[in-house]
Amino acid sequence: MSSADRIREAFTSKAFIGFVTGGDPTLEDTRRYVRVLVDAGASLVEIGVPFSDPIAEGPTIQAASARALSSGTTLEDLLTLIQTLRHDGITVPLALMTYLNPVHHYGYEAFFTKAAKMGVDAVIIPDLPFEEHGELCQITREAGVCLISMIAPTSADRVRRIAQDATGFIYLVSSMGVTGVRTEINTDISSIVAEIRRVSDVPVAVGFGISTPDQVAAMSAQADGVIVGSAIVNLISAHGSHADEVLKEYVTQMVNALS
Repeated sequence: MSSADRIREAFTSKAFIGFVTGGDPTLEDTRRYVRVLVDAGASLVEIGVPFSDPIAEGPTIQAASARALSSGTTLEDLLTLIQTLRHDGITVPLALMTYLNPVHHYGYEAFFTKAAKMGVDAVIIPDLPFEEHGELCQITREAGVCLISMIAPTSADRVRRIAQDATGFIYLVSSMGVTGVRTEINTDISSIVAEIRRVSDVPVAVGFGISTPDQVAAMSAQADGVIVGSAIVNLISAHGSHADEVLKEYVTQMVNALS
């Protein structure tokens, strides 16, 4: 089964996507926490590659990246971790969220070829402008890895242009700004999804700021899935290597709230 098919299968019903920062607090903890998320019902898991200048991230994930970097976590470590997760029997789609600099440094073709070999289904690059993604599209297609498009609240024309080229799933950013827990999400998600649907049937998942069951219910009623990152990373920050039970309880609650 191709990566695109695995991702589409994950969206057969409303999808919960959980995010963890790779290597926070240790690689072995990340390995275990991915299993916890999957066992609690996550349809897909994003693993963040720690980076020294994560411009799309709020304080929570910035701090997690700093902790992971201080423990020596590298991009190569996370590729190996994903291979290990596959050997552990994890079959849900796995996505890497990284910035362009580490991928460029690794070498585009070498990175995506290695990512596919290790079991990566998708890669999200927040600082890759849509206008500059063409060079990578051919490479990712040949490797069999989905390059995930991010759509922010913006003009309808731009939404449609980005959606037309989307593969895997579309990451719909709920609010302008950086990641982080938000008490309210006031963006008209339904209107943006409607514009996407004019040109694409690729699943749409809403992320940035979602942290409560009520928000999960509201956002999943308007889209195909939700992405929760900072709230999960906050739990790991608070509990370190002993977050298993609180993560299981939290993710189960969120999955149960899907519309």
